[in-house]
Amino acid sequence: MKKEYWIVIIVYIAMQFSSLVGLPILLFSFKSLGISQSLAVPVWLIASFSIALLIILFILRKEMNTQGFEKRGSSSVGESVIWAITGVFLAYVAQIAAALIETRLGVEMGSENTQNILHIIELMPAAVIVTSIIGPILEEIVFRKIIFGALYKRFNFFISALISSVVFAAAHMEFKHILLYSAMGFTFAFLYVKTKRILVPIFAHVTMNTLVVLVQTVYKDDIEKLRREAEAIQNFIGGFL
Repeated sequence: MKKEYWIVIIVYIAMQFSSLVGLPILLFSFKSLGISQSLAVPVWLIASFSIALLIILFILRKEMNTQGFEKRGSSSVGESVIWAITGVFLAYVAQIAAALIETRLGVEMGSENTQNILHIIELMPAAVIVTSIIGPILEEIVFRKIIFGALYKRFNFFISALISSVVFAAAHMEFKHILLYSAMGFTFAFLYVKTKRILVPIFAHVTMNTLVVLVQTVYKDDIEKLRREAEAIQNFIGGFL
């Protein structure tokens, strides 16, 4: 793996743990300035992710200038657009299939990570830029372009996608939904291999995250009602088994 790639991974990990130091400082600063401390989390989220993206793009600037983040034999622009749009639907199918399997295994519906994100967006709507755009871009560069790309040079697609997807899932710190996140990782890895353009899984990932946030925000009450009804039906059926 290139030295630059290792640096990118270190920057990404440092960003993930930066809140351990930065957030307490920001909380103290906000308290001193009379600013609501509840805004510290979204402010730090926006700042840390934005800075990390800028640093990573700077590290990869030469590669971007020479290759444009594309590999030899990449799909044409037209084919890439088709796969990017198709990838959104593939991602949702993978998500639904994984969710159904998790439900059969007894995993509770709903994502704590998603609820935390929605809460942050309620506090500061500008945070949607991170959850819908900056976050997916960073994840595709790190987990698909770098980690999956490095593994794919040594192993077949299945092994490479499996390892990188599990790492991708673990990074979300929601281990009960590891199957769900891994399914998404497989889908994005497939799009990357199929088109050899990292922009394709980035587009699919950005679009999926954006739609999830919009649906969860606009239809929040309806979704909660459906979730409770689904759990009630599941418990009712379970009482006969």
